[in-house]
Amino acid sequence: MTFEIRNTRDRDFFNWLPLFADYGDFYGTPVPDEKALLVWSWITENTHGLSALVAQNEDGTLVGLAHYRTFARPLAGGTGIFIDDLFVTPGARGNGIATALIERVTEIARAQRSGIVRWITAPDNDEAQVLYDKVADRTNWVTYDRTV
Repeated sequence: MTFEIRNTRDRDFFNWLPLFADYGDFYGTPVPDEKALLVWSWITENTHGLSALVAQNEDGTLVGLAHYRTFARPLAGGTGIFIDDLFVTPGARGNGIATALIERVTEIARAQRSGIVRWITAPDNDEAQVLYDKVADRTNWVTYDRTV
């Protein structure tokens, strides 16, 4: 499969939406229209520091996405990039798309002199972890969430 990794464009919304909805379904988190529009506004209006990449195949279909943002690293005295969402459609998996998305985010981090690219995944997302273990170092950190 031939694909291109590129930044999102304003006109991508209706092609990006099914990807984001499928990503939400994968994690059991529905993406109603209001949430999708809000997230899209964060991406296109550059609020919340959120940026997005997409993978587009040879016929113009979007088959993958990565949402990412810069974060401060006080103890390191620098910044990093956090990949919030990384998703490839099931039919396009195994073609190097997720790796290419991670590599592109890494290039962006390098260009802005960020010291690290970081992401998390569910402990039962075994398929993704096979890839992640090849391209990055698994950490010993435990993550906590406190609902407000």
